[in-house]
Amino acid sequence: MAFVLDRGIVIRDKSGAPVRMVGAMQDISYRKEYEHQLQTLNESLRKNIAELEVVNEELEQFAFITSHDLQEPLRMITSFLHQLDRKYSDKLDDKARQYINFATEGAVRRKQIILDLLEFSRAGKLNENKNEVNLEELLDQYKLLRSKLIQEKSVKLIHEKLPVISAFSVPLTQTIHCLLDNAIKYSNDSKKPMIAMDVSEEKKHWTFTIKDNGIGIEAEYFDRIFIIFQRLHNRSEYSGTGMGLAIVKKNVESWGGKIWLESEMEKGSTFYFTVPK
Repeated sequence: MAFVLDRGIVIRDKSGAPVRMVGAMQDISYRKEYEHQLQTLNESLRKNIAELEVVNEELEQFAFITSHDLQEPLRMITSFLHQLDRKYSDKLDDKARQYINFATEGAVRRKQIILDLLEFSRAGKLNENKNEVNLEELLDQYKLLRSKLIQEKSVKLIHEKLPVISAFSVPLTQTIHCLLDNAIKYSNDSKKPMIAMDVSEEKKHWTFTIKDNGIGIEAEYFDRIFIIFQRLHNRSEYSGTGMGLAIVKKNVESWGGKIWLESEMEKGSTFYFTVPK
């Protein structure tokens, strides 16, 4: 079977009567075959997308249930360790108390890892519509939320007038908070933390800049820091599970943005990310 496209025009005499027809025929079987293949491919894609949505929903439920089930024994372990320390403290030597502290700290760390994994599984899900985000208010909320930490470390947070933009407010807030927390955490002990935030308008997107005067990052680790559980420092030096920047990257890429950084050891780091208009 063949598909043919037939084109023609009618030539008429002075009185308007048809006297002749001129035209051409073209075999378009290949075009019809492409259309059929495209239709089949689209149908397959729709089916795969529907299956992925179901799988993602099941994974999110699994992550929530698993995190709850894993936290329960940790709570029990921590509770019994506290009971042991409280009731038999006078009968335990320093070595035994040290072992109890090690076990308690380990349980607390495991619980935090579970919570961070759950947070990572939820990151990048744009379950809301874009709305107007007042970045001045967002930053004021952060200052209020972290007021104790900012006061303890004498953090100076500076910025010019910040705009109101259209964005996914929840992941954007999480991203900014995470980067600011990161800047405070990895501050340099020899100087007061200074963090500058700026938002510049481009033709197709907004570019966010968060600059600090902290300890800095070596260039060879620029990609590694965005991978889950990748830590550059010992837990004794800096707390955390190495999940924060992985969540940031997942959020930024979920709304179609880009993230990158510049850094120099002992001079600080500058993180950039974009939000499409």
